[in-house]
Amino acid sequence: MSERESMEYDVVVVGAGPAGLSFAIRLKQLKPETTVCVIEKASSIGAQILSGAVIEPAPLDALLPGWRENKPPVCVPVKEDEFWWLRDHTSATKMPTPPQMHNEGNFIVSLGAMCAWLAPQAEALGVDVFPGYAAAENLFDRDGAVAGVRIGDMGVARDGTHKPGYTEGIDIHAKLTVLAEGCRGHLTKKLIRTFGLDKDADPQTYGIGIKELWQLPAGRGTPGKVMHTLGWPLANDTYGGSFIYHLDNDRVAIGFVAGLDYPDPMFSPFEAFQQLKHHPKVKALLEGGSIVSAGARAIVEGGYQSLPKTEMPGALMIGDAAGLLNVPKIKGTHQAIRSGMLAAEHVAGSLAPTGFDAKLRDSAIMAELKKVRNIRPGFNKGLWWGLINAAWETVTGGASPWTLRNHADWSSLKKLDQYEAPTKDYVERTLPPRDRLASVYFAATEHDEDQPVHLKVLDTTICIDRCTTEYGNPCQRFCPAGVYEIVEDEAGKRLQINSANCVHCKTCDIKDPYEIITWVTPEGGAGPNYQGL
Repeated sequence: MSERESMEYDVVVVGAGPAGLSFAIRLKQLKPETTVCVIEKASSIGAQILSGAVIEPAPLDALLPGWRENKPPVCVPVKEDEFWWLRDHTSATKMPTPPQMHNEGNFIVSLGAMCAWLAPQAEALGVDVFPGYAAAENLFDRDGAVAGVRIGDMGVARDGTHKPGYTEGIDIHAKLTVLAEGCRGHLTKKLIRTFGLDKDADPQTYGIGIKELWQLPAGRGTPGKVMHTLGWPLANDTYGGSFIYHLDNDRVAIGFVAGLDYPDPMFSPFEAFQQLKHHPKVKALLEGGSIVSAGARAIVEGGYQSLPKTEMPGALMIGDAAGLLNVPKIKGTHQAIRSGMLAAEHVAGSLAPTGFDAKLRDSAIMAELKKVRNIRPGFNKGLWWGLINAAWETVTGGASPWTLRNHADWSSLKKLDQYEAPTKDYVERTLPPRDRLASVYFAATEHDEDQPVHLKVLDTTICIDRCTTEYGNPCQRFCPAGVYEIVEDEAGKRLQINSANCVHCKTCDIKDPYEIITWVTPEGGAGPNYQGL
């Protein structure tokens, strides 16, 4: 076997999201002679970034003081906040906006477009940015420290043979590896396990966020309006809600988040989102409009008590890879930028991660998470208890002498004979998309059909022998892209994996009750190509 080609850098950053790009920019500002590369699995920068997103501008002001004279393509100042409780499928009550969700001074952005705007500013400082290259494996030195990453091979057929265009992935060796993969990163997950980084933390918890960008009829949009809802169509035992952000040019971003600790084995987050769009409070806005783009991603929700150790020999974690999202604010971008800058400032002298975890835990980033640590887990006892607890934690500024615990999402799913699902007052759907396959079209996801399946199921007999009777094959419902399908043919029932549909949300890796599904990186450049999300 031929020795792989390799490249040498001082620092390799995995992921061109707000955390990774902010780290690269700040490090080059402080130490211009440092060689830095950023690798990104998407075909272009921002193509697989999906977020609400309303951002707090202070960290961006600190990173790029003149950014307001050269704003990202989508950047709309927030003008008003609304918060609604949807009582059922027909009624709604306007509520006071929770203090954490006040957005005065903030901006509605497309986070994908913002990252595409940040990347050239990193390149102008001398950062090498490489989209279309998936970091498939961690590299280690003789002492067991992280020593870089291996780029996945290109041109491998489904059966493992090499196609005519086969290209062996290169090794990128670096003194420091910065993991900025976002939520449930493939390499991050492995390293947390390898180094036992989560042994002193609660299990990480997640939500699934599904988002669509709509073009409304002329004159219907209200630029700068921010609206959030809770309640219907979610049951009392399921955490979540929706957001509707009005952009310019009569465009609106609408999204839905459901906590992945839901107990109902028959629950479908995708269907709940489509129902939400048909509430009278929402349907009147969308009717007559058209979908421009759609997608889904997991959201890290564990916060303060689920934060793993963020440093290890040769590497560190920042942004959503570390789990820094502030759930009550529904914001993580400001934390991502802050953590990227903090990490850059910490390593600028020696390029050593030692001491970064302590610095992060002593920073404003962690202070913000500690203050709200009990709000999300308070909803584990239901909506009303959660709201009462959230009010208490807000009034006291998080000064409660206790810290509520988090539990792994996969363990929260009830078996069919243990759960009596509440009656769903779902309504007939008339708005697009028709189904999950139609939604995948709007994600513009592309995978070569003849590439190895990047969703690894440890034992598919469990899917038929146990899961069918115990849980009713919930993978067919929790996946928003129709990847998993139980089909029956002459040979009997079997699991069919439609991996070409995958939008890389990682929900299956999180929610599968048997923990037998593992998401790994497909060939570089494959996956969704979001526009404006």
